[in-house]
Amino acid sequence: MPFIIFLVIVIFLISTTIRIVPEACAMVVERLGRFHTVWRPGIHFLIPFADRIAKRINLKEQVADFPPQPVITKDNVTMRIDSVV
Repeated sequence: MPFIIFLVIVIFLISTTIRIVPEACAMVVERLGRFHTVWRPGIHFLIPFADRIAKRINLKEQVADFPPQPVITKDNVTMRIDSVV
């Protein structure tokens, strides 16, 4: 019986320490409440009770559409420019 309890505790600790960061994502890790590192995609190990995931950052491209704006060219012609970043 003590072996089963020990095995359950070990499995629990291993499952809580292994973190997988998905593609197009990053995680900010704090150790004892202070910034420690930024995890890129992949498998990482978290120190129990010392480390915590502070922020999950989405690295996917985001589109920002701006309304059309009038601009004046070098030869004094007014054009309307529509931009997307």
